Amino acid sequence: MNVSISRPVARTTGLLYLAMAFVGVPGFLVIRPVLFDHDSPAATMAQLVENEALARVGIGLELALVIVQALTALWFFRLFRTVDRFAAGALAAFGTVNAIAILVSAAGLATALEAALGGDAAGTQLMYALSGSLWGVGAVFFGLWLVPMGLLARPAGMPRALGWILVAGGIGYVASAFVGYVVPDAGPLAQLLTAPATVGEFWMIGLLLWHGLRRTPAPATEATHQEAPAEA
Repeated sequence: MNVSISRPVARTTGLLYLAMAFVGVPGFLVIRPVLFDHDSPAATMAQLVENEALARVGIGLELALVIVQALTALWFFRLFRTVDRFAAGALAAFGTVNAIAILVSAAGLATALEAALGGDAAGTQLMYALSGSLWGVGAVFFGLWLVPMGLLARPAGMPRALGWILVAGGIGYVASAFVGYVVPDAGPLAQLLTAPATVGEFWMIGLLLWHGLRRTPAPATEATHQEAPAEA
């Protein structure tokens, strides 16, 4: 990695990026499927009422993801601004839009819970569906932020393959948003398009943590030998 890349900044960026996975996966891939029934507004409402605490945890996780996503975008700018300020700024801007999309999704979840507790099944289903759609259309910016990240990888001294995978993953993520809504029966294809992004993101996290956490060998010191004065 480029020696101009600050190790403390790389470490913080890697940890923040990893934290995104820790707070994002449980909420979106675990809690949401438990609470939301695509086919039955009554079932969604009942599940929210019966699992109110879990629903509130889901809202909290999305709010936490907003914070971590925004901070990750800012730290990526700090990391790469000396490499290419424009590309680093684009990365930060696209990442911030990601955070805004997730923030609106969290508001939808909060409104869905309020509607469920008030006995409004239709409102509950609408808000939960809106939250899910924000994640769906948000794939555009989830992908866009990977493109400048990939373009910055090689100039920053990272493997060329990582850069290409991130760019391909970003384009795939953007394409998946269109495929998911324009060709709704092509769900498996949309998921396949995002696979390179997952590989590239975890590779980036690993590189940042390796660069930021590895120990720097202590510089070798040469022993100085002084010859004893010759005896008379």
